[in-house]
Amino acid sequence: MNLPHHTFRIGGDMEIRRLGFGAMRITGPGIWGAPTDRAEAIRVLRRLPELGVNFIDTADSYGPGVSEELIREALHPYGADMLVATRAGLARTGPNQWIPQGRPEYLLQQAHGSLQRLGVEQIGLWQLHRIDPVVPRDEQFGAVRELIDTGVVRHAGLSEVSVADIKAASKHFKVATVQNRFNLGDRSSEDVLDYCTAHGIGFIPWYPLAAGELTRGGSLLDTIARRHQASVGQIALAWLLQRSPVILPIPGT
Repeated sequence: MNLPHHTFRIGGDMEIRRLGFGAMRITGPGIWGAPTDRAEAIRVLRRLPELGVNFIDTADSYGPGVSEELIREALHPYGADMLVATRAGLARTGPNQWIPQGRPEYLLQQAHGSLQRLGVEQIGLWQLHRIDPVVPRDEQFGAVRELIDTGVVRHAGLSEVSVADIKAASKHFKVATVQNRFNLGDRSSEDVLDYCTAHGIGFIPWYPLAAGELTRGGSLLDTIARRHQASVGQIALAWLLQRSPVILPIPGT
């Protein structure tokens, strides 16, 4: 497949290859605790640069903290072109438990924790994992602005948001990326994608393979894949990459 744009510039200046890696499932069951096979998780991460992947997406809540620590163990010091993006805004109380937490002091604390766990002086891309419905969103966006102004974060983005949310956040900081659920079977965020495409905002579709659901055999997608001598997963990712030049898939979520 010949992609017209195989790279994208986050925030206009950080060039990455568009096919990245989502480091959510390198933790334990329920995205909680250490992985069952730590050595295998490290091996997978160290294989990424060999495959040309230079964009890794993680979050403070994966583990929590485990995914970021594994990335540092496997890849630090990072290559000059490697971008490890992380997020905060979801607190954890146990496996598969996710609670929006957007208090400004919490977001600032977690971003500084990510700096330490990843072993970096600045986070290239930091995203608000969720907008907390019980905290005024201007306070949350103000915390993101503070992270940028103090040099903790270079570029910032949002996750699971509407076009209206992007416009509101843009009054406080330049929105570099948006991360919403999007794949062949779930295109409910097409209006957000179209907005991002029109404004040069990176769109990171989490769940790009629907956790393997799209790769099962016996479907129309399976027939198309066989016709092109490809796997169903390859077809699903190719569709995303061709859908818009700002799409940055992260298989692994």
